Amino acid sequence: MITKNISKLAKSLVEVTITVPWTDLEPKWNETLQRLSADVELPGFRKGAAPLPMAEQNLGFKLQDEVLKIAFPNFLIEALKGTDIIPIDYPKYDLISFVKGQNLQFRATITNRPAVTVGNYKVIKVTRPTPKSVTEEEIQKVIDDLYKRWKGKQSSVASNQSSDKTQTSGNTGSISFQPQSNGHAQVPDDIFAKAMGAMNLADLNAKIRKDLEANVTYNNELDYEEAILQEVEKITQVEMPDILISDELNRMLVSLQRRVADMGLLLEDYLKTQGKTLEQLKREWTPQAEKNVRMELGLAEIARLEGVQITDQELQAEIDKIQDNRVKQQFSAQEPRLQLRHSLRQVRTLDLMKKLVGA
Repeated sequence: MITKNISKLAKSLVEVTITVPWTDLEPKWNETLQRLSADVELPGFRKGAAPLPMAEQNLGFKLQDEVLKIAFPNFLIEALKGTDIIPIDYPKYDLISFVKGQNLQFRATITNRPAVTVGNYKVIKVTRPTPKSVTEEEIQKVIDDLYKRWKGKQSSVASNQSSDKTQTSGNTGSISFQPQSNGHAQVPDDIFAKAMGAMNLADLNAKIRKDLEANVTYNNELDYEEAILQEVEKITQVEMPDILISDELNRMLVSLQRRVADMGLLLEDYLKTQGKTLEQLKREWTPQAEKNVRMELGLAEIARLEGVQITDQELQAEIDKIQDNRVKQQFSAQEPRLQLRHSLRQVRTLDLMKKLVGA
């Protein structure tokens, strides 16, 4: 049986020192050794056929690291059972001592969910924005943009083909490089529409309208959800841990970095054009980061008050939807599963708020 010592520090930080008897760790050690030994190749033995003691020696610290990577989160979860501590970030693990056959001792530093107070969220009223209508001008702009790119490709193909052809006239030996007419109209027509996957130009127009309307509906829903979250933020009181603000700032920076990369720039170059340093940007963004964190914590508190839960079956069903096996494999660990469960819980709580707000 593990033993634990829990120390609550300032700003919701918690240190948990855990001691694990070797008898509790040994099954995981043997299981991991058996799994890793399947890839060990030693002289005189087929791959995976070497005796386990020899495979263990060959693996060295790789075996220990793999065992501890699995053991740390599992034993931390066990240590926190029956306590009022709810981690809201990834733990930081520090190995204190471990030798095979002896007790494992390690320390986990986590941020506990801070005390959150939310006002009367059941009286929040938010009006759903009215979706704007898609205009013919917007549809035509999309068609014109598609047609311009399509014509560019057609011209490039025609140019390459004409450059490979020569025409002789009598015995003069003259060569004509005049491009041949492809018979296409100079405005969008049914030939172009079919190249875009539609039956004709009218069908392409209808498809584009449908796509634009779907995009309007999607963005309208995002605006509605944002308005609800802003009202939740206004009635939420909490002393925010520094780690949450820092994490939110990093998330915002990653988002900016992606947008800047789409423009073909590095973040450093973008900041130079703005005349700002990274630290200046973080300081400017800190108030918004605090609001974002307050929204997140307020919604999580409403989830607790309303008893919103995600079952193991619902969690697994969501994981099963993942097509990439490498991504799916990550959810065999505890932390990603906890994060996904939290995200699903927040989405369900926001759906609940939509019903309350619209009632």
